[in-house]
Amino acid sequence: MFKMDKWFVKWRPYTGDLETTPVGINEYLPMGKSVVLGAQHSFAMFGATILAPLLMGFDPSLTMLITGIGTILFFLITGGHVPSYLGSSFAFIGAVVAVTGYSGTGINPNIGIALGGTLVCGVLYALMGLLVMKTGAEWIENLMPPVVTGSIVMIIGLHLAPVTIQSVIGNSFDSWMALVTVLCICAVAVFTRGMVRRLLLLIGLVAAYFVYFLLTNVMGMGTPIDFAPVANAAWFGMPTLYSPVFETSAILVIAPVFIILIAENLGHFKAVEAMTGKSISPYMGRAFFADGLCTTLSASVGGTGMTTYAENIGVMAATKIYSTVVFVIAGVFAILLGLSPKFGTLVSTIPVAILTGASIVVFGLITIAGARIWMNANIDFSKNGNMLVAAVPVILGTGNYSLNIAGFDLGGIGTATFLAILMNLVFNSKNKQKEVSVTPEKEVVTPEPLMKLNT
Repeated sequence: MFKMDKWFVKWRPYTGDLETTPVGINEYLPMGKSVVLGAQHSFAMFGATILAPLLMGFDPSLTMLITGIGTILFFLITGGHVPSYLGSSFAFIGAVVAVTGYSGTGINPNIGIALGGTLVCGVLYALMGLLVMKTGAEWIENLMPPVVTGSIVMIIGLHLAPVTIQSVIGNSFDSWMALVTVLCICAVAVFTRGMVRRLLLLIGLVAAYFVYFLLTNVMGMGTPIDFAPVANAAWFGMPTLYSPVFETSAILVIAPVFIILIAENLGHFKAVEAMTGKSISPYMGRAFFADGLCTTLSASVGGTGMTTYAENIGVMAATKIYSTVVFVIAGVFAILLGLSPKFGTLVSTIPVAILTGASIVVFGLITIAGARIWMNANIDFSKNGNMLVAAVPVILGTGNYSLNIAGFDLGGIGTATFLAILMNLVFNSKNKQKEVSVTPEKEVVTPEPLMKLNT
């Protein structure tokens, strides 16, 4: 019989010093602090969660609403064991554009067939999650050991960098404001203490937004922030829903994306393990199932495919607050954004330059999280096999080297991911790696800081 106390983590209030002690997965802060931290996670995911549907011709408000619902479902299905935000996935963009011929403006006229393929992808992903729940995650971890997952995480951070930087190139003022945003966030991270330091992204963004407002709206430099849409927007409104259409050709192109999502999320989970010092591998099947189910539900009403978000992992790396309760609050914020055109319009007034600056910090932290996986797993780079498995895919992913297989465009991350797995099987087959798991159970209970965090 289903028992709630065995499904969910055993919650306890946080009693440590925020200045020196991380907040564990199973710990919760006072409501006021948790709400502010949830808002910070909402800001972290906002840019990418809005950008992905725009690039595919989906409704960003609907996507925002669904990601909030999906994140809360993810929390319930994983029992609060896996700290993650489910946002719109970039892995679907190439496949969706290929099958729909989307021109890049407005709602995708062929959104139905994209939704059909995405729905099938979600079903396959959920089934894989059920398989992992039944058989365990060991075979997937053997297929993707730390040398591979560390590379994948690093690739994700580096792959997103060119697109981020490109958004401000050619505009001198925006380039400087992106740098000002970086400096604001870094100043909060280095020169403040306690709760203020933990809110470095949110406070840094607000500070940069205020500087931007003074320079543009007051002093006449750059493009001023237009608040007229905020005044004209309604306080409440339901986004438009769309229905999936099932076409075999579209399904064959989009459905295999679930393989990329597995590799991507495995890398994310390993990054979380490296940061928290707690093994979440026993809950990996639940996480895969939850992501696949939420992708299926999203596609059934007009939303994008979903994935755990590297941006929010970057926030955790910066704040050292891993409480899963915070992600529930972030999900509620996303639902409010999706249901309130006025609130959503206000947040959308954040200039591209400021979002770019924040992305530079977050993607940099993601990249370092990949290196941390290697370090925590004691990867021996004196072995040529390990060195090549790490080096070649990272360069391919960063340069967006993409292969096309039977009409399916793997994309830069997909190509690099598959090559990392293949190279590891070929070049490390004779000498099975003996690196310790990123966070084996025996390590969780020995170091004193981790004992305080996880017990």
